[in-house]
Amino acid sequence: MKDSKESPESENLLKGIDSPADLKRLDTSRLPQVCDELRQMMIDELSRNPGHFSSSLGTVELTVALHYVFNTPDDRIVWDVGHQAYAHKILTGRRDRFSTNRKYGGLRPFPSPEESEYDTITSGHASNSISAALGMAVANKRNGHASRRVVAIIGDGAMGGGLAFEGLNNASSTDNDLLIILNDNNMSISQSVGGLSSYLTQLQTSRSYNTLRYYAARLLSRLGLMNEQRRRKIIRRNNRFKINLTRQNNMFEGMDIRYFGPVDGHNVQNLVRILSNIKNMHGPKLLHIKTIKGKGYGPAEKDSELWHSPGLFDKETGERIIKSDNGMPPLLQDVFGETLLELMKENNRIIGVTPAMPLGCSMNIPMKTFPKRCFDVGIAEGHAVTFSAGLAREGMVPFCNIYSSFLQRAYDNVIHDVAISRLNVVLCLDRAGLVGEDGPTHHGAFDLAFLKPIPNLTIASPYDEIEMRNLMYTAQLPDQGPFVIRYPRGRGILTDWKKPFEPIVVGTGRKLKDGEDVAVLTIGPIGNLASHAIGIWEEQNPGRKAAHYDMRFLKPIDTSILHEVGKRFNRVITVENGVITGGLGSSVMEFMAVNGYTPTIVRLGLPDRFVTHGSVPQLLHLCNLDEDAVIAALNGKNFNQQTQES
Repeated sequence: MKDSKESPESENLLKGIDSPADLKRLDTSRLPQVCDELRQMMIDELSRNPGHFSSSLGTVELTVALHYVFNTPDDRIVWDVGHQAYAHKILTGRRDRFSTNRKYGGLRPFPSPEESEYDTITSGHASNSISAALGMAVANKRNGHASRRVVAIIGDGAMGGGLAFEGLNNASSTDNDLLIILNDNNMSISQSVGGLSSYLTQLQTSRSYNTLRYYAARLLSRLGLMNEQRRRKIIRRNNRFKINLTRQNNMFEGMDIRYFGPVDGHNVQNLVRILSNIKNMHGPKLLHIKTIKGKGYGPAEKDSELWHSPGLFDKETGERIIKSDNGMPPLLQDVFGETLLELMKENNRIIGVTPAMPLGCSMNIPMKTFPKRCFDVGIAEGHAVTFSAGLAREGMVPFCNIYSSFLQRAYDNVIHDVAISRLNVVLCLDRAGLVGEDGPTHHGAFDLAFLKPIPNLTIASPYDEIEMRNLMYTAQLPDQGPFVIRYPRGRGILTDWKKPFEPIVVGTGRKLKDGEDVAVLTIGPIGNLASHAIGIWEEQNPGRKAAHYDMRFLKPIDTSILHEVGKRFNRVITVENGVITGGLGSSVMEFMAVNGYTPTIVRLGLPDRFVTHGSVPQLLHLCNLDEDAVIAALNGKNFNQQTQES
C-alpha cells in the first residue's frame, strides 16, 4: 500500500491526475473510484463527440493498473488497434484535450508517437502489437535497457489475425521478457474456468512462489542441472500439469510462454497485485484477462458491436441520435449490401466474404437471407483474399469486401493468389479515399496507385449508385477475372437508384458533358463534386465550357477518351479521391507523353503525405480537392507543385 493523503469520496480524483506519476500517489483503495470517474468522463464526452466507445469502456481497469504498476513512459505499453486506449490518453496528460478527440486539429483518433511520448507505436490496424512489442523487448536487452519492461495489449478479435500468431511464435523462441495481455471480451479464444484455475492463477502470480522458483532455478543452473532446453521442458510440464488439473487447454500452453489466467479484468486492485508480481519475471509471459466490452454502460454491454462506434447518443436514456434518412440517398455500403443480396438471389455461385466487418460494410444484409453463403473470416484480410481465391478456383464468385486501408495488409495475396491465376474474385473496397475522423491509418488513399501495376486486374470506381450496381453485376459475369470496385464512405447522390441491371463494357468511360475550353477527367463519386464545381465555374465565366469525362475504369483505361482529349484540349484537369502519385492523373500523364500529346495537366488528388484526421469537407479543403480547388484549377491555377511539396 502506498502512502497518500486520503481524499473524501466526493472529491474528483481524476482532475488531479495529469500523468501516471499522479496516479501512483494514490492508495490502491482509491483506484476503483478513478476507474468510475474515467468511465463517466468517457460516457459524457463520447455521447456528444463520437468515437470508439465500448472497447475503451472495457479496458478502464486494465489501463489504470498498467500505469499504476509500470514506469511509463520509460516502460513501453503497446496498444493493439488502439481503439481501446481512451483511458490511456486521459491518464497521460491529455485529459483537458479529450474533448477534441478525432476533431480536426485535436487529439488523434488512435495512439501516435507524434502526439505523446506515452504512445509507443502508431496504432489503427489490428494484430501488430505482439510483433512490435517483441522488437522493443529484444532491442532493450541489446542496448543496455534490460530493466525496461514492454507490455503488449491485444484483444477485440485481434488475436485471430495472422500477424499475432507470427509474433507469438517468434516470442516463444526468442530471448525476451515480454508481457502479453490478452483482453478477452468474448471475441477471443478461451472459455471461463472454475475455482481450481483461479487458485492456480493466484499461486503462479504469487511473489513468494515466484521468488522461490527463481532461486531454485539459479541453484540448479550453478549445479549444472539447468539449461535453456531443460527450462523450456519444465515450462511445458507445468502447462501440462495445469491442463490435467483444469481439463482445459489453449494454444499458449502448447508454446514456451508462461500463461496466467483467466482473471477478472475489472478488479483493478487484483490486477495491480498480479502485474506487480509478474512484471519482473524473466521470459515471455501472457496474462489472460476477462473483460466486458462496454463495461459500465448498460446499452453497450448488451450490444457491444453496435456500440463499438455508436455516434451521438443520449447518455441518460441510451438512445442513439440518428438523423432521419427519409428522402436521403443511401449509404454506399448499403447499396453494396442490398445489391449483393439481389445478385445472390440470381446467381447461386456468388459468395460473400468479409474480414470482421459485416456491419460496417453491410454484408449483414445478405447474411440474414444467405447465412451459409456469407463468411466473416475475422481480422484476417490476407486470409480473406486467399480464401476467396480458393472459392473462385472451384467455380464460385466471391465478393470480398475489405476496407481500402485494410487491403494494404493483403497486397501479396492479391498478386500471388488472385491476379497470377486470373481468378474471378470481386474485391469491393469500402472506405476508399478520405474517411474523415479516423485519420491516416484509415484513409483509403493508396489503393488505385498500388493496384494499378498488377497485371490481370480490372480496377473501377462508380460515379453513382446506379453505376455501382451495374459494376457489381458486370463483375460477376463469366470470365471477368479479378475485378476491383472501390467507393468511399458516406452517402451517394440518388434516391431512385434501384434500376434494372445493365452490363458495362469493361474499360469504357463516358462523356458527361461536352466543352471546348478545358477537359476534366474524374474517377469515382468525387466526379459529382467536380461536376458541381464545373457548373459554378461556367456561371462565373459566361461563354466558357468545360468537358467532363467520367473515366469509370483506371485499368483498363479508356484510351479512346484519352486520344480524344489529347487531340482536342490544351488544358486537362484530373480529379481523384486517392494519392495523385500513381493514380488517374499519373495514368493520364503517361498516356499523353507516350502518344505525343502535350496538354498542360493539373492533377487534383491526395498529396504525397499522410493526411490528418477531421471531417471529410475539412480534409478535402486541406488537400486542395474541394469545389473551390476545382474552380481554381479551371481558372488556371496549377496545384501540382504545391501539392507535392506541402
